[in-house]
Amino acid sequence: MATLTPRAIMLRVLAALVPGFVVASHFYGPGYLANLVIALAAAALVEAGAARARGVPVAPVLRDGSALVTAALLALALPPGTPWHVVALAIAAGLGLGKHLYGGLGNNPFNPAVVGYAVVLVSFPGALATWPAAIDGLSGATALTTFKYREGQTVADVWTAANGFGALGGHPEQWLNLAFLAGGLALARMRLLAWRIPAALLGTLGVLALAGYDQGSSSSLGSPLFHWFSGGTMLAAWFFATDPVTHPASARGQLLFGCLIGIIAFSIRSFGAYPDGLAFAILLANGCSAWLDRPARVRLHG
Repeated sequence: MATLTPRAIMLRVLAALVPGFVVASHFYGPGYLANLVIALAAAALVEAGAARARGVPVAPVLRDGSALVTAALLALALPPGTPWHVVALAIAAGLGLGKHLYGGLGNNPFNPAVVGYAVVLVSFPGALATWPAAIDGLSGATALTTFKYREGQTVADVWTAANGFGALGGHPEQWLNLAFLAGGLALARMRLLAWRIPAALLGTLGVLALAGYDQGSSSSLGSPLFHWFSGGTMLAAWFFATDPVTHPASARGQLLFGCLIGIIAFSIRSFGAYPDGLAFAILLANGCSAWLDRPARVRLHG
């Protein structure tokens, strides 16, 4: 197979996001489309301004497709219909601080989309915690939020409060995660992402969840299926964590990278202040990428 250009790869990543966008629009209406339009407009402005500030031609920066992917990922990660200034800030922080501050595409140690998301998550926690009701009348609360603040309820009680979450009922989060899983597997089949990272991430989440699951009491930490198909798990595992610039290059490093994200995310979900911790987990793992790529050394004593 011929070597693909970076632009061609970016276009295939965008195509892999289409199933998730279709499912999201089905459940939530035009809210995600509004996010996308704002994100694309902000991305064009930030890219052009940053290129001029760095003294490099604007056209190549706009044509490489990386800003389109960042905009699409943030548009899907943020709640549908997020206020325009929050979307714009996420794009400005992601592309400005996460990409151009380090010299542009290929030089950034942190995933720009995750940087943008983390900035607005800390700055506007209320805006990111507010999800509108789906068009079929289901609750606007996310399953992770409902589970996090269940106040002594059993898992069965939470499923009822979350309008049928579990066993692939009608809750939008399950279908969104399935759609992103399908897109991620398509990219893996085309060998356009490091499959070891989502495999290790999801495997670690599953093992930890199984260890903390007690068949549904009020102290249960949630089943593996719950952790896999709630929140933005599949979007983060297959699209955010697999940014080739910011993850380890070696097979061993990629496995450790995925495991590290899974451990941190599960810890935050179960014991931290946020319902989900994938963004913080990915950023922390990005910072460890170079170290994770170092070859293992065995010391013999005797």
